[in-house]
Amino acid sequence: MTDTMRALTVALALLLCLPAAAAEEEGAAWMHEAHIDLGNRASLQRGAKYYVNYCLGCHSARYVRYSRVGTDLGIDSQQLATNLMFTADKPQQTMDIAMPPADAKRWFGRTPPDLSLVARSRGPDWIYNYLTTFYLDPGKPWGVNNLVLPNAAMPHVLWELQGTQRALFREEKDAAGHAHPVFERFEPVAQGRLTAEQYDGVVRDIVNFLAYVGEPGQLERRSLGLRVLAFLGVLFALAYALKKEFWKDVH
Repeated sequence: MTDTMRALTVALALLLCLPAAAAEEEGAAWMHEAHIDLGNRASLQRGAKYYVNYCLGCHSARYVRYSRVGTDLGIDSQQLATNLMFTADKPQQTMDIAMPPADAKRWFGRTPPDLSLVARSRGPDWIYNYLTTFYLDPGKPWGVNNLVLPNAAMPHVLWELQGTQRALFREEKDAAGHAHPVFERFEPVAQGRLTAEQYDGVVRDIVNFLAYVGEPGQLERRSLGLRVLAFLGVLFALAYALKKEFWKDVH
């Protein structure tokens, strides 16, 4: 290997390590993985229900149609109309909100973003930690703050399910000697309607649904991919057997 090729190899290895290192610096020790399963249709159905009931009032998902959700998640037209289509008259309509954007901006200070692609832009882990790290903060307009997105304009819409909690911080000094707060743990204040494990399941279902919404075609693509791999496996076995048959008399 020449010196130039060796230098290029080292440079490429360093570039590949940079995203992981950056992600590790941006992340925090208290963050957890969402552990979603797009193959779990029951979880996706529950996630659709929770999203419509708790999120769709402010956050649209206008890049996906109700009919597509029903087809992909195994929800018939009657169930779709009764349980999910609160902001639409026809299944072919997209998951939009009924609230006028001007009202939303006046109430929240900004227009709530569409969440069709949030799982692709932020990642499922970000959404999961965002929905689980609201804590009491009397100095904020809605009385809560968030560890993942400090000073978020969104209230904690799932507080009745989770309950309320306060965040405990400790002070640490950086290399320059400046003190800054570091999150330590949460302390429960009021119990919600669900246990911690049940609430965790609700959040994972919502995140699972948003991951599906970000690319509805991935369910079909993954299923097709498995069939293609199985076909290639059989084809390889046949080709290998044919090769052995052709070359068995060659010494």
